[in-house]
Amino acid sequence: MSSGSDVADFYRDRSVLITGATGFMGKVLVEKLLRSCSGLASIYLLMRPKGGHDVNARLEELLNSKLFDNLRSSRPEVLQKLVPVQGDITLPDLGISADDAATLASSVSVVFHAAATVKFDEALKLSLQMNVLGTKRLVELCHKMNKLVAVIHVSTAYCNCDRGEVKEIVYPPPIDPYKLIQLIDWMDDETFNHLTPKLIGSRPNTYTYTKALAEHILVQEAGSLPLAIVRPSIVAAAWREPLPGWVDNLNGPTGLIVGAGKGMLRTLHCRGDLVADLIPVDIPINLLIVTAWHTATKRQKKITVYNCVSGMERPVRWGEINEHGMSALRKNAMNDVVWYPHLRFTQHKTLHTIAVLLQHWLPAYLMDAAARLAGKRPIMVRIAQKLDRAAACLEYFTTHEWCFCNDNVQNLWATLSETDQHTFNFALSALHWPTYMEQYCLGTKCYVMKEELTTLPSARKHLSKMFWTHMMTTALLMFALTALFLFCVAGRTDVVDAAGVACPGGAGGVEARHAQK
Repeated sequence: MSSGSDVADFYRDRSVLITGATGFMGKVLVEKLLRSCSGLASIYLLMRPKGGHDVNARLEELLNSKLFDNLRSSRPEVLQKLVPVQGDITLPDLGISADDAATLASSVSVVFHAAATVKFDEALKLSLQMNVLGTKRLVELCHKMNKLVAVIHVSTAYCNCDRGEVKEIVYPPPIDPYKLIQLIDWMDDETFNHLTPKLIGSRPNTYTYTKALAEHILVQEAGSLPLAIVRPSIVAAAWREPLPGWVDNLNGPTGLIVGAGKGMLRTLHCRGDLVADLIPVDIPINLLIVTAWHTATKRQKKITVYNCVSGMERPVRWGEINEHGMSALRKNAMNDVVWYPHLRFTQHKTLHTIAVLLQHWLPAYLMDAAARLAGKRPIMVRIAQKLDRAAACLEYFTTHEWCFCNDNVQNLWATLSETDQHTFNFALSALHWPTYMEQYCLGTKCYVMKEELTTLPSARKHLSKMFWTHMMTTALLMFALTALFLFCVAGRTDVVDAAGVACPGGAGGVEARHAQK
């Protein structure tokens, strides 16, 4: 029976394979498929044992996320469609058993490949194993699938960040990825790390570098596979679904929100006039689901690329993000802030370095010294180190700007029925950035920091104290600087006066010479 949705009907009685299901985007993809495409036969999740937990325990942990609360209460039966498959993209044949491989080959129709290491500063060797070689191994498995109609690869809009304009095409790779793959087996980690800066060249990190190589692997290995690539920009908290503001990690802007909200992040190397291409996580997830439908039904012969970005349709600048974010963090205060939230952007690298020393490191060392004297555990220097690393990872993206073309995304949107545009919305025309940033900051407080909303009154009371402390400290500092300036000016005047009397070249010397004449 038709649901009125072409996309949802396409998924009816089909089986889907998802890699990276335990990641930020993977979780939202699983939830959305279960909620909006309930006619699915099954969803296979490629997972690896971790922390002493097998894949069944990890699936249970996944489903215990607040993300699935609505499904657990309203339609718990759909959760039975999830089937964990033990595997690891860093292992030969993805580490999948022969029986599981046969099951996947005979039943899977759609594959979403989202597994990757998203750490910007990941070691190149591991990044190659996961992002490049892992992609190659997945494609090999896809070639064995009898019912396959769509393979959707999750890339990043920044895999070509060495270009000012990024079109929806696969660009030539910076190096032959096959040659690098050959080095994995015999080159040691130390040598790889030594070569990394030379290899990645103008790209800022191993993540963007290896994701570019992975796209080339797809072009070379895909053959006749029905394949598409979706490139999200900076993926941030959910906009509308499944929960406004939902986020579950400290990656990217979320770590900066926590640092600024707690009052520990005071300065950031950033150009406030540049476009901040944030994209709420539900946008690329809906695009992924629709892209699979379109790839399968239109039977395109070439790989189609979709740049999933906000800058073309709903641009917002870093300065505006900071303004909206600070307003939200002061309205919805975090618990136990150490200082009043007040983040400033510094465009010049040298000035930023000085600001970091004075506003981050100096207070951290002083607070840790006070903690030691009080017999408490010093933690502020360690936190300052983490903030410094997080800010350094984002620095390239807060000081550069790109023009991302997204014609394929716009054209795909135009093909959808009104029902599917509502159910699988990936248009940003209605996005209101101030409201979104308030949801984002509140979501960070609730879902990442695990702070209950019932603590808001006490948090706001404490923030008010921090505000007056901040104002008094600022006033005292301004008074001290003014006094120092006046002291220096007065001292300089005295020196000039004395020099005029004592030195022939001074004003007094000139007058004396005129008197002699």
